[in-house]
Amino acid sequence: MLDIQFIRKNAQLVEDKSTQKGYKVDVHRLIELSDQMAELTSDLMNAQRQRNALVADKKQRPTDEQIQEGREIRSKIEAIQARIRQIEPEYVELHASIPNITPDDTPVGGEEANRQERLWGKPREDRSKDHLTWGEQRGLIDFERGAKVAGAKFYFLKGDLVRLEMALFQYALGLATKYGFTPMSVPHLVNGRTIRGTGFGAKGDEQQIYKIEGQDLHLIATAEIPLTGYHTDEILNDAELPILYAGLSPAYRMEAGSYGKYSKGLYRVHQFNKLELYVFCKPEDSQLWHEKLVQLEEELCQNLEIPYRVVRIASGDLGMPAYKKFDIEYWSPPEKEYRELMSSSNVTDYQARRLNIRYRTDNNKTAFIHTLNATAAAFSRLCIAIIENHQTADDSVKIPDVLQPFMGGQNKI
Repeated sequence: MLDIQFIRKNAQLVEDKSTQKGYKVDVHRLIELSDQMAELTSDLMNAQRQRNALVADKKQRPTDEQIQEGREIRSKIEAIQARIRQIEPEYVELHASIPNITPDDTPVGGEEANRQERLWGKPREDRSKDHLTWGEQRGLIDFERGAKVAGAKFYFLKGDLVRLEMALFQYALGLATKYGFTPMSVPHLVNGRTIRGTGFGAKGDEQQIYKIEGQDLHLIATAEIPLTGYHTDEILNDAELPILYAGLSPAYRMEAGSYGKYSKGLYRVHQFNKLELYVFCKPEDSQLWHEKLVQLEEELCQNLEIPYRVVRIASGDLGMPAYKKFDIEYWSPPEKEYRELMSSSNVTDYQARRLNIRYRTDNNKTAFIHTLNATAAAFSRLCIAIIENHQTADDSVKIPDVLQPFMGGQNKI
């Protein structure tokens, strides 16, 4: 969340930036409630000091006047506490509903306003088979049996596509390790505080998260969620920073209301495997780390020989936690257009404030840390990009050179 003092000093800016992101917020009501909470908290502390002073003054049996004064103070404390309980839920909810701000150079608008930054690779001009047709013809992708055992948009992968997936993750994990990331295996279920702390309970996201009925547990939509929560309520040492994690996990997504554009085959499914990169760093270093994360994603795509473009994400397409975000979009030969493959976000201290993650500065004070996340490899979409960009004249798919050592030297499927 945003610092309430920052909101107070920049009320119009926060409201304007929230509107640009597509969030309707009541900043002035939030400030009004914050003032009330501050006044009530001050009154409560004063009343508690009066009570403590009265107790300390009772060296002997209290007088009738002291007893009466004690009753009055107790009643006052109870009334203040009741008023705090009355307004605190609205204050907490309003504060949590304020999205992160964005830099002034962010494109304003929805998905249509996303801005191309650069291109890499030469898109193939001939139309290859789409991944689903190619995979089903070989019995390597099976949505029909996936639906039989789990429902629509679940699937089985078989044979060489499973080996390709394992090779891809081994290669991507090695690349992340080269950059200093520590591999992490994460819980697939997290509690509600962690979901809310990462901002995944916000507008639209409640339709993406699977909840375990009757329990405070949710299936993760990305390893970003448990990785963010890993240091909840901790104070990290300055010397430890930056802390870099690479989390490997399934991603479970309801994808409610998202069927239509780009929903065919593996592109939008309820479960897929993913390697997520995560950074905890000092505020002054987060911009540099954002650039490094995009650089790592580009290096992976280049080594897999996948034509792509880097896109700066517009305000209305950012979501609640992100301050700044880039997508990498791969070239789809069957569709003759670029489609989302990876993303990288600088979240600044937005998640850290919600989950109370701080670090100790040089002058022995504490400050909230900055967090960033990036997709190293989401196999469902990388599988599409490889199949559709590496088909050969004999209808096989060439395995990228960097993956062949992880497949025993096999060079095609």
